[in-house]
Amino acid sequence: MTESLQSIEYRLKRAKAIWLFLDYDGTLDDFAPTPDEIRINPEVVKLIQELRATPRLFTAIISGRRLSHIEALIPVPGILLAGTYGVEFRTPEGERVNRADYTTLRPHLEKLKSAWRELLDSHTEFFLEDKDWALAIHARLAQKEKAADILSKARQIAAPAAGTDLFQLLGGDKFLELAPTAASKDQTVAYLMHRYPLPEGLPLYLGDDDKDEVAFATIQAHGGIAGLVAKEPHRTKANFRIPSPQTARQWIKRVLLESPTPPGS
Repeated sequence: MTESLQSIEYRLKRAKAIWLFLDYDGTLDDFAPTPDEIRINPEVVKLIQELRATPRLFTAIISGRRLSHIEALIPVPGILLAGTYGVEFRTPEGERVNRADYTTLRPHLEKLKSAWRELLDSHTEFFLEDKDWALAIHARLAQKEKAADILSKARQIAAPAAGTDLFQLLGGDKFLELAPTAASKDQTVAYLMHRYPLPEGLPLYLGDDDKDEVAFATIQAHGGIAGLVAKEPHRTKANFRIPSPQTARQWIKRVLLESPTPPGS
């Protein structure tokens, strides 16, 4: 984090065009009690509507949630919404695009779902999330040692599928996911910037976890800016930190929507 926040904000306000990439949970809004819960936040919806109405912005929401959840959380047409880290997305024009073959992937996931469900059957503090394109185990409610033990066993069960070129295992804090190899936010960001070129565009990405960290380097390689949304400082590739989703929303509105500095001033 060598560049000052003031300098970063100045660059953003002067930019003629901005690719704006935003995570959802932990970035735009607080985490829901369970991954399957959909709680529409009117403040987030209003902000996205305002971003959509700003001509110099190309806004994309890239989430680990399934696309149908993001569409329900952000009922705003004309915005690119990407689910499962970008494996599936809806274009601003409303077209649905899949970057992997569902019919090839799903039989492997069904087999793993049965095995993981059996593993978790008597452990109510674990949550098995079926994202259609991926399967994830959430262990936020479990004790640290138990979470580590169960997730280690789940990883061993998933190892055969993860050893193919179809899938990858994604980890995290009390979290494990088997996802398609295309489920990567850095790949998604690169793909979208190529698909939607912006002459003189400045990339900006805001995210809160390791799934977003992988995209920060891609953003910076294109001369862009990465922001981490986190309560406490920790090691990151980001250029700056914002302490909470509420503060992130306020920052986006102030820097990108309120009286940008005219280029050349």
